[in-house]
Amino acid sequence: MGFVDDAYWVYQKMGKLPSLHACNALLDGFVKRGKFELMRGIYSNMLSFGLCPSVVTYGVLVDACCLKGEIFKAKMLYDEMGEKGIQPNVVIYTTLIRGFCDENKIQEAERILKTMWEIGVMPNLYTYNTLMDGYSKMANVGRGFRLYQEMLNHGILPNVVTFGILIDMLCKVGEVIAARNLFACMVKFGVGPNLFVYNCLIDGCCNSYDISSALEMYSEMEKHGISPDVVTYGTLIKGHCNLGEVDEAERLLLKMDKTGVIVNSVVYNQLIDGYCKDRNMEKALALCSEMIEKGVQPDVVTFSILIDGFGKVGNVEAAMGVYTEMVIKGLKPDVVAYTALIDGQFKKGDTKAALRLHKEMMEVGVAPNALTFTCLVDGFLKNGMVSDAINFFLKISSSGSTGVNVDCSNGVLSFPNYVTYSALIRGLCKDGQYFKANKFFVDLRRNGLYPDLPTYAMMIQRHFEGRHITRVMMLKADMLKTGFMPNPCMYKVLLKGYQDMIDLSSTSKCYEELKDLGVVCSETSLMPSLQDHVNSSALST
Repeated sequence: MGFVDDAYWVYQKMGKLPSLHACNALLDGFVKRGKFELMRGIYSNMLSFGLCPSVVTYGVLVDACCLKGEIFKAKMLYDEMGEKGIQPNVVIYTTLIRGFCDENKIQEAERILKTMWEIGVMPNLYTYNTLMDGYSKMANVGRGFRLYQEMLNHGILPNVVTFGILIDMLCKVGEVIAARNLFACMVKFGVGPNLFVYNCLIDGCCNSYDISSALEMYSEMEKHGISPDVVTYGTLIKGHCNLGEVDEAERLLLKMDKTGVIVNSVVYNQLIDGYCKDRNMEKALALCSEMIEKGVQPDVVTFSILIDGFGKVGNVEAAMGVYTEMVIKGLKPDVVAYTALIDGQFKKGDTKAALRLHKEMMEVGVAPNALTFTCLVDGFLKNGMVSDAINFFLKISSSGSTGVNVDCSNGVLSFPNYVTYSALIRGLCKDGQYFKANKFFVDLRRNGLYPDLPTYAMMIQRHFEGRHITRVMMLKADMLKTGFMPNPCMYKVLLKGYQDMIDLSSTSKCYEELKDLGVVCSETSLMPSLQDHVNSSALST
């Protein structure tokens, strides 16, 4: 920074404009430090003194526009270069690709790459890495690997950044085995993994609940002299917590302290969340106190985790206490905090308090998500407010011409998902309103959503009770078509239904399929005539 400041001081003292090379260096220095106003002032002086910008100048200007998110201005500069007969170089093209990728305009980025080949500007490794990274952010594995293959076909060898992007992409979509295979391929290219690559793999393993493989990668990186950072430890702590191994997670926290890795709020939050999920609120609060003692201030996420934790253990008063403290500290509760409080108040039976919180979150501009909708619908139903549940669901489903709920205060889009539908359908079934339940089930499928297995089971059970055997068959066929395989609970619903309908053949088939699943049905649970049928079927085979 000192060099740029000194250069700028000299620039201000000069009676005339320095050379184009010196001006470009100053422009670049200010862009790298985010001082765009100073950069703009120097560029204006250049034009005033008749100094014509070069390809290097344009490269710096395009970079500045992309860093500021002004991709269209960057494109205008690119077009201006063409009008002045200045040929953009590979750096400018790559910068434009990065700018379009950052704005999620991946097709525009692809067009830039195509233009490069058409006019004879050879893309380099950084060009391909930039575009592959854009596809990685979209989790488009297919196109990412096609670009990788194209790069190899043109004789461009990958580096550790390339492999990091591809491994990260695979881990994001759950293809951890493929990511580990690619990790092994790095050796063939003589490329050694770095911290980012190890962190990606560790995260992928943890997300797949394979903590043992994650710990293997952790040990391997230490053997290769790569020190784990806060991201590594945070990922492993999250992995242990997801498996309920909170004590192991806390041991890692102590190791961080011993090895001098500074613990941030993200790591503390992961461990606090682990204790909350373990229903150990005492430990969660103690850890919260520890983080404050260490100079790490609880953030919105911390408070939301605690509110949700207290809500889950049924301590609504404590949850509201945390909420009050959060507001006093000037923090704005997020959708997680509000949803947990609404759910807690409904479970407590205080529907008025739940609705007040819902109204408050809308007024302060916090858009409800699908889980919020589900809590509200489920809360209405469990408190016997069936009509309110239906009316609320219809309201959020029909808001806007697209059927999407729009929170006007911030434009966030939300829509009830299959969980919301399932809660309403099951609630209506329990209330004996089978016709309405069926209507919402049809709506759910029409909207391209799939109910969960308990919802299928509830619907099938109720249709059995109504002796609607055709609907039972249609539901079972739909369930199989959507990829759900009946579990023991579903088979027992079918078994009882067929028994009640005295459908001997179907009951026998269900009975045998249950045995194949290793579920033993008591013979006394079958009607005598049915048991005779099962036994005779067994003898005839």
